[in-house]
Amino acid sequence: MPSNQTPLGALPARFRRQRLLIVGCGDVGLRVLRQLQAAQSPQALRVLALTSSPQRLDELRALGTAPILGNLDAPHTLRRLAGLATRVLHLAPPPNIAPPANAAPPPASDPRTLALVRALRLRSLPASLVYGSTTGVYGDRQGQWTSETTPPNPQTARAQRRGDAEQHLRWLGRATGVWVSVLRIPGIYAPDREGGTPRERLLRGTPALLPQDDVYTNHIHANDLARACIAALWRAAPQRIYNVCDDSDLSMGEYFDLAAELFGLPKPELISRADAQQRLSPMLLSFMSESRRLSNQRMKQELGLRLWYPKVEDGLRS
Repeated sequence: MPSNQTPLGALPARFRRQRLLIVGCGDVGLRVLRQLQAAQSPQALRVLALTSSPQRLDELRALGTAPILGNLDAPHTLRRLAGLATRVLHLAPPPNIAPPANAAPPPASDPRTLALVRALRLRSLPASLVYGSTTGVYGDRQGQWTSETTPPNPQTARAQRRGDAEQHLRWLGRATGVWVSVLRIPGIYAPDREGGTPRERLLRGTPALLPQDDVYTNHIHANDLARACIAALWRAAPQRIYNVCDDSDLSMGEYFDLAAELFGLPKPELISRADAQQRLSPMLLSFMSESRRLSNQRMKQELGLRLWYPKVEDGLRS
């Protein structure tokens, strides 16, 4: 039997080239596809992309992929994935499960990742799998510097579901030898990404917190994130976690002030946390309730990633 590190074994030559399966072809997944299309010759890598939408088949084919119809919420449609890929990039988010009124909160688990793992285990496993998680699994660090050795402490259901997915995938790696790596990702921005800058928020006049109540925030440009995904597929150490963020060291208020200057818009009104509880949405408040600063040294040293946009200002100006 071929090992996980040489999964192609003695197959015919036409099957020996690397086969990458991308699960989750949103904005970042499409950027990965475009970067691969620009950098790779068709003979070096065959790219497959899972989609649940028949309307996207032509779009994905135009980016040089072989699209596969399947739905992570319908596990029986995933059987075709078994044995297809030598490497997997998993960028699909967990479902956003909202409980009915007066009901107990749903379990903080990710059935999509579990369905993917079960499908992959039906036949020969990939050599490596990269998962796009969230830095929200660290919870509130009260502004402290946070490295990959910091114990997870997810405090929102959204982060808990990501933590559950991480556990499933790292278990897969330990049990089978698949080289699983987890990318913990903060706020993704890019001027050409829908909602990818604070401009709309500034135009709406959404307030920010006073300095004494403010939180530290972390960012990564969408193109640098796509590059990190590609680097991790080939360079990541087995069973390894990476913070994928830029070099910025900003509070949320400083981030909005910087964006306001660059866009020529008024700076946001500053309010206390008590006032924010009355005026802001629960989703926005959840982002204002956690403060941490992320170390990206492991990403730079082990993945060898030299950021195109080391600071938020660089990316917003682009």
